[in-house]
Amino acid sequence: MSKIVLLLIWLLGVLVLQPFPGHVSASGAIDLNELDARIAEGVTIEDLVAYAIEMNPGIKGSIEAHRSAKQGETLASALPDPQFMISYFPEPVETRLGPQDWTANLTQMIPFPTKLSKAGKVAEANTRIASLNRDKAVRDVTAAIKESFYELYYIREARQVAGHNMELIDHLRKVAETSYAQDRTILMDVIKAQSQTAQIQYDILLLDELEQTELVRLNGLLNRAPDTPIGELKDILFPPLLLTLDELYGLAESYQQEIQISNTQIQRADLKLDLAKANNMPDFRIGLFYSSIGNPDVPKPPDDAGRDAIGIQAGISIPLWIGKNSSRTEGARADFNKQKSARQARLNETRTNLSSLYFRLQNSRRLMTLYREELLPQAARSIELAETWFRQGEGSFSDFVEAQSVLYNFQLSVARASADYGKYLARLEKLTGCSLTGEQANLSVSEENHEEAES
Repeated sequence: MSKIVLLLIWLLGVLVLQPFPGHVSASGAIDLNELDARIAEGVTIEDLVAYAIEMNPGIKGSIEAHRSAKQGETLASALPDPQFMISYFPEPVETRLGPQDWTANLTQMIPFPTKLSKAGKVAEANTRIASLNRDKAVRDVTAAIKESFYELYYIREARQVAGHNMELIDHLRKVAETSYAQDRTILMDVIKAQSQTAQIQYDILLLDELEQTELVRLNGLLNRAPDTPIGELKDILFPPLLLTLDELYGLAESYQQEIQISNTQIQRADLKLDLAKANNMPDFRIGLFYSSIGNPDVPKPPDDAGRDAIGIQAGISIPLWIGKNSSRTEGARADFNKQKSARQARLNETRTNLSSLYFRLQNSRRLMTLYREELLPQAARSIELAETWFRQGEGSFSDFVEAQSVLYNFQLSVARASADYGKYLARLEKLTGCSLTGEQANLSVSEENHEEAES
C-alpha cells in the first residue's frame, strides 16, 4: 500500500512541476506562439492559413454551429418528455369508498411510427449542412488570405521598384541639371526629370499607406491586432492552371460547398415532405392514474373502504382538421421545389463567375509573359539606347527620361499582373471548392529576375 501511495505522489509531482506548454491547437499539431513569431519574420501562405484555422472567429463559430447541429440529432429522435400531474381537492369528492383527496397522472406521448426516424434524418441533414458551412468558412478565409497575401506582394514589389527607379531618376535629374548648366539641354528636360521624381515620391507614399491598410485586413483575418507586423513574404508561387473551363465546371459541381449545401437542402426538403405526411398520422398516449381515497365517515363502511384507485390510460390524437394537414404537406412540397430552383440558380451563377474569372486569369498570365519576355527587355534596351544617343549628342534628354518612365510603368505592370493572377486563382479555388494546383507545375518568383520555372 505504501508503494502505491508513493507512486501516486510521484505522478502528482510530475504533473504539477511539468513546464507550462505554449498555446497549442486542439489537435496538438500547431504551436501558435511559434507560428506567430514566424509570421513576424517571414511568412508563407500555408503559415497564414494554419494560423487562421485556429484563430479566425468565423471559423470558430462555424465549428461550434456544427457541434450544436450534431447535438440536435439526439434531440430530434428522442421521445417527448413524460408528463406528471397532481390534482388536489380542497373539498374532497365523496365516493362510495370514501373521500377522494388527490389524484396523480403520469403520461407519455408516443409519436406515430416513422415520425421520430424521419425527424432524426432531417436533423442529420442539418448536421451535414453545418459541416459544409464549416468547410465553407475555412475555404472563404483561405481565399481571402491568399488574395490579401498577393495584394501585399504587389504593394511591396511595387515599392521596391519605385525605390530603384527613384535612385535612377534622381541620377537623371542631376544629369539634366548639369547638362542645363552646360547648355547641353533645355529647361523643359530639367522640369520633366523633377516632375518624374515627384511622381515616384507620391507613389512611394501611396504604397506605404496601402500596405498599412492591407496589413490591417490580413491581421483581421488572423484575429490579431491591426498593427501586428507581418514579415517577408516567402514561397510566392504562380502555378499554371492546366484545367479547361469545362473541367472547372465539373469540379465546382462536385466540390463547391454552396452546391453541396443545395444538394443537401433538397434532400432535407424531401425528408421534411415525408415528415409532414407522417405528422398527419395520429400520435399515441399511455399513462398511469392514481387516486388517493380516504376513509368514509359512515356508520357501516364497506369492506374495501379507503382503498386507493389505480388505472392504466391509453389515448390517441385525432388528425381531424384536413385543411391543416393539407397545408402542412403542400408547404413542405413547395419548399422542396424552391430548393431545386435555388440549386439550379447557384449552378448558373457559378458557371458565369467561373467563365469570367477564367478569362481574367488567362489574361493575367498572358500579360505576365508579355511584360517579362518582350516589353521589359525592350524597355531596358531603350534606356541603354537613349543614354548612348544622349551622350553622343544624337538624342535629347527627354527621350532618356521617357524611356525610364516606360520601364518603370512596365515593372509596375508585371507586378500587378502577377498579383492579379494569384488573386484570380484563389477566387477560382473558392468557386470550385478545391485546390487547382496540387499536382501541377509551379511558377516561382525569383527576387533577382522573376523568371518562370516549370517543374
